[in-house]
Amino acid sequence: MKLNNLILDIEQTQLKTNLPKICVGDTVKVGVLIQEGNKQRVQPYEGIVIAQHRAGVSTTITVRKIFQGIGVERIFAIHSPWIQAIEIVRRAKIRKAKLYYLRNRIGKATRLKERFDLNPNS
Repeated sequence: MKLNNLILDIEQTQLKTNLPKICVGDTVKVGVLIQEGNKQRVQPYEGIVIAQHRAGVSTTITVRKIFQGIGVERIFAIHSPWIQAIEIVRRAKIRKAKLYYLRNRIGKATRLKERFDLNPNS
């Protein structure tokens, strides 16, 4: 039992505290640290969050974007040191927990209805 508490304590120190509240359907811009030779730079990756897996320090989001007519999905561990910033561009009004149906849609059919909140910080 003590080992389990030790693991939880170590994981608590690894959690990022400055993350926005990310929901499925949000259009996000993720700043990913890219290593090129001996240099590092931040590359933005913008797309729609189609899935979210909540598991403490192992929390991930799946972000989908269309690049040159091809759908590209990428899974990000949001507490990873390679993730520099996550910015929410817009929120969408959705009714499902996973938006896998967007994989079968093309063009304007992939648009989601925007959600306008009274409190933009939530």
